[in-house]
Amino acid sequence: MELRHLRYFVHVAEELHFGRAAKRLGVSQPPLSQQIQILEEEIGTRLFERTNRRVELTEVGKLFLPEARAALEQAAHAVEVARRAHRGEIGEVTIGMTASAPFTGAVTKAILAFRQNSPDVRLTMSEMPSSFQIEALNAGSLQVGFLRGAQLPDLPIGLTATEIYEDRLVLALREDHPLASSGEALAMDVLANEPFVFYVRGLGAGFHEQWLALCHGAGFEPRIAQEVHELSTLLGLIAAGLGVSVLSASLQALQVEHVVYRPLKAVGATTKMWVTYNRKKMSPACEDFINLVLKHHACAAAAHTNAH
Repeated sequence: MELRHLRYFVHVAEELHFGRAAKRLGVSQPPLSQQIQILEEEIGTRLFERTNRRVELTEVGKLFLPEARAALEQAAHAVEVARRAHRGEIGEVTIGMTASAPFTGAVTKAILAFRQNSPDVRLTMSEMPSSFQIEALNAGSLQVGFLRGAQLPDLPIGLTATEIYEDRLVLALREDHPLASSGEALAMDVLANEPFVFYVRGLGAGFHEQWLALCHGAGFEPRIAQEVHELSTLLGLIAAGLGVSVLSASLQALQVEHVVYRPLKAVGATTKMWVTYNRKKMSPACEDFINLVLKHHACAAAAHTNAH
């Protein structure tokens, strides 16, 4: 059974006249009558009672009419869904991000613009370490990742990464800590005897290793008072006076009571962020989102250049 058979049937049922139905359909009457006969043969019963003077629906035809209309409406809906998906108007974009990604302008502005431009596309965002994001991107369970680290980690073949942000590292410490009153950037060697609260190794793409390298470059082995999995736990323990930590400067937006941030003076005390994706497996909606990220990154870069 073809959709045109259903469409022909509905037109004849509405007009109850083969000539008028043929005119509406833009076909001649004999082919229309033939297609209705084919439909009736396929179903195995008559749908119309025909005489020289009138055309009427049979009881079967009366029951078949709403079903035929519903089938045509569903087919039209399916076509519209496919077209909207092709235009990036519906669907889902799965995104992985580190804890600091929402504090990066290119990310937050892209999410806001995407929500305004494509309200019917569902954004599914998951916080996860960069290493986990890479695995999920490679497996296809994520479409977009925001990786953070001192340098871009090795990526599987097929993944593309574009740098969208470079951030300074800062020291997070309790407000009554002796170093909190310093008005200058702190050298790493003044932290030699400080207890540190830090993420469990492996939660970042090289961030733990970068922090260790900064300490070793200053000539000391850091003393770890506590390792944590969550940013909220880390800041809470700093507020409790358990130790200090090194974080991305963008996280200064998190104003936690009794916690302050001070700049660090050390070579390599920066971290970068990349938007990562598989260009060959992007949906139209995913492509729109990535283009917005890159657009806002370009605007921020231009503004920074003009400011200097």
